[in-house]
Amino acid sequence: MSRPLHRGVSGVRIPDSSHELRDSQSKDKAEKEDSDRRASSDHIHSPLALRLPLRLFLADNSQSKYGNSENCFADSFIAGTPRNRFKLTMLLLKSSLLFIVVLALTGSFWWTILISSSSRGHIYHGYRRLQEKLVLDLLDIGEFSSGTSKFKEIEFCSQEFENHVPCFNVSKNLALGYSDDNELDRQCEHELKQNCLILPPAKYKIPLRWPTGRDVIWVANVKITAQEVLSSGSLTKRMMMLDEEQISFRSASLMFDGVEDYSHQIAEMIGLRNESNFIQAGVRTILDIGCGYGSFGAHLFNSHLLTMCIADYEPSGSQVQLTLERGLPAMVASFTSKQLPYPSLSFDMLHCARCGIDWDQKDGTLLIEADRLLKPGGYFVWTSPLSNARSKENQKRWNFVHDFTENICWEMLSQQDETVIWKKTNKRNCYNSRNSGAAPPLCGKGYDVESPYYRELQNCIGGTHSSRWISIDERATWPSRANLNNKELATYGLQPEEFAEESETWRRVFRNYWSLLSPVIFSDHPKRPGEEDPSPPYNMLRNVLDMNAHFGGFNWALLQAGKSVWVMNVVPTSGPNYLPLIQDRGFVGVLHDWCEAFPTYPRTYDLVHAAGLLSLQNSQLGRCTMLDLFTEIDRLLRPEGWIIIRDTAPLIESARALATRLKWDARVVELESDNDHLLLICQKPFFKTVKLIN
Repeated sequence: MSRPLHRGVSGVRIPDSSHELRDSQSKDKAEKEDSDRRASSDHIHSPLALRLPLRLFLADNSQSKYGNSENCFADSFIAGTPRNRFKLTMLLLKSSLLFIVVLALTGSFWWTILISSSSRGHIYHGYRRLQEKLVLDLLDIGEFSSGTSKFKEIEFCSQEFENHVPCFNVSKNLALGYSDDNELDRQCEHELKQNCLILPPAKYKIPLRWPTGRDVIWVANVKITAQEVLSSGSLTKRMMMLDEEQISFRSASLMFDGVEDYSHQIAEMIGLRNESNFIQAGVRTILDIGCGYGSFGAHLFNSHLLTMCIADYEPSGSQVQLTLERGLPAMVASFTSKQLPYPSLSFDMLHCARCGIDWDQKDGTLLIEADRLLKPGGYFVWTSPLSNARSKENQKRWNFVHDFTENICWEMLSQQDETVIWKKTNKRNCYNSRNSGAAPPLCGKGYDVESPYYRELQNCIGGTHSSRWISIDERATWPSRANLNNKELATYGLQPEEFAEESETWRRVFRNYWSLLSPVIFSDHPKRPGEEDPSPPYNMLRNVLDMNAHFGGFNWALLQAGKSVWVMNVVPTSGPNYLPLIQDRGFVGVLHDWCEAFPTYPRTYDLVHAAGLLSLQNSQLGRCTMLDLFTEIDRLLRPEGWIIIRDTAPLIESARALATRLKWDARVVELESDNDHLLLICQKPFFKTVKLIN
């Protein structure tokens, strides 16, 4: 079919008659409709046609104001061949492409200028976040390769784990050949990780608020029997009363062997008026060995003394578990064969009241370890029937202790009844004034006394070469001791400005923590069903664990804010060791490898704090995962306890996902003053009835 002719205005034909006019009009009309249909079909089926722009363009130019006539300019496009339409389409595409290229080049130019002038820091942070994301991806790959689903919820442990302390398994140690009390040692290398959630006992109750909880605890919360309560042992064990639901501790009893009279006796033997003068004598931190149930430390707390209780692992009737339940510092530790994870010169006083330690055994190495832990001028208090020995055998044992303490430059101050007190020398030249070849010898200068992480006991006197050799009489008294002077800071290679800046940072960060925590703690939990309204201040937190303590700034900020808490300052073995600084400030702490279980019982702490720990643990890839770390935190935390994690954004987001798997109530809060870090604040729920794993 031939294409219809399209005429312009100059091509109008005038008919001779009306009939011819009608035929002509009808014919033209038919031809025009056929032409329109063809043009429309070509336009629709053309693969390169730009429908909407062309349609709008043609609509504006196709119709003449005369109705029957058409504009010549419009005709050239309407009546054009497909080649013309293709050229038009390509022209529009090229114009658009040219515009996009110019716009991209202009934007790239300005973006380059901005980077060179003001965005280098953002590039660095972005690069660091990419590195951290890579680490997290590798962690996830490790979990997937071991068959662990990223989104699988963590199951609950069986009931036998409700009081389980990993790394302490007497029967397993005996099977491995350990003996001579070494079966009580901490052995983590043979421990299998249990990635399950430990449930509280069936009748577990939230501990009473401090200070009421110091003297009254719930029987169901600890593993102990009435016979164990009433059995003889440490004098502080006898300071207890048991009823159907509660255990009461009579730490303020006026009976003859009460703790108040006992501590008063110790003060007088040192030459003080009473125990409230210990602070003036330079005593702030005390290591209580075999502490009973913590009544000695509970009484001294009123005098601003901080007492750390240590005792062997006990499957039931545990001294450490009951002491922690009372809201007092404690951890599982033993003198039997390993050095304790504290640096040398850590404590102002060591106390052993019928603690079960045979100080005359192992050629005196146990006394050498006690000497290592004591600060110069510190006190060793020992209460034992052996000091009033009657038999020849016991007299021989007593003579060994008496002579050995003299060889390590301890001065016996006083002896009354069964209690003896020695004072460690504050003069280094005392050791050189001994007879030539006197035992035990001094350790060499290369002997590492600052990081003794469960090393074998040493048979030499340590600490004498330390720059921290400062007598407790010369140190500032508490609380001034917490602010180290310039000379002391120089010992750790720190400038006063650096230390002051760190303290101020923690003051600010803690205010932020407390503003976020206090609404949910005190509005939701000041009163539980069946309880009377508590009188202020409401103290829902007592035991605090700082998993990456650094200089102890979080501990200091809590005390500055007037919070009645104690803090276990943990210094990870994978980072710089500032534990000696923490101990010298008058706080308590311990070295620990967070790829291993912490030496304490389940449900120990009300608040767990970890600032920068996840970043630090990246160096432990291959040894443990974030899942291992978080299930351990869950074991340590009491039901309804709180977790605060402060770290970089990618790590926090991964931690938040993992917290969901552990059934924690999690929320993320961005720090206004530090956009490179986030806070993850979680609360552990109180599960009472759940389905246990097989």
